[in-house]
Amino acid sequence: MSQVIVCPTITAADSREYKEQMDKVTTFAGRLHLDVADGQLAPRKLIDIDQLWWPGNVTVDLHVMYLRPFDYLDLFLVQHPEMVIIHAEADGDFLSFANRLHRHGIEVGVALLPQTSVDVIKPALREIDHVLIFSGNLGYQGGGRVDFKLLKKVLLLRSLKPTLEIGWDGGIDTHNAKDLIRAGVDVLNVGGYIQHSTNAVGAYTALEALI
Repeated sequence: MSQVIVCPTITAADSREYKEQMDKVTTFAGRLHLDVADGQLAPRKLIDIDQLWWPGNVTVDLHVMYLRPFDYLDLFLVQHPEMVIIHAEADGDFLSFANRLHRHGIEVGVALLPQTSVDVIKPALREIDHVLIFSGNLGYQGGGRVDFKLLKKVLLLRSLKPTLEIGWDGGIDTHNAKDLIRAGVDVLNVGGYIQHSTNAVGAYTALEALI
């Protein structure tokens, strides 16, 4: 298991909202989780991929809530985040997609909605660098809750691939973060608890203190 990290999430519908959220966290966070959604896999459309930007001193995980994410591969290569996370529930040729991202130095992540079994991705685990356990409100910031029943996925994934990085998205705060860390979660993707706080750096620091 890698060093646990708190990763603020940016979930914005337009460029104005995106800038507000980015400005709020880039003064203290070294890794960010950026959400994009097509309004099909997720019920709400978010900012377009080609409108994304970020400072050069941060690591970016791009969480793509698209039904057909493979159609946008060239845009991912242009943006060149550290990692692209797509959904196991998406359509397309995952292995071809993963191979091309890896050839360009981009890590590959897969997100699992609550109803999706780890069995769905087991055949491709060798090509997967990161699995995101999703317990949130798809396409929205805040409103999610930590469903502790999903921790069995963390345990199973860790047994199948000990080197795998495992993230969690949905409902994280200071009351439950320690339980997620103890269960083996490496990356705490935190949206509303930080972005909706009147003291964003204080919220981030409080979570970091639990690591």
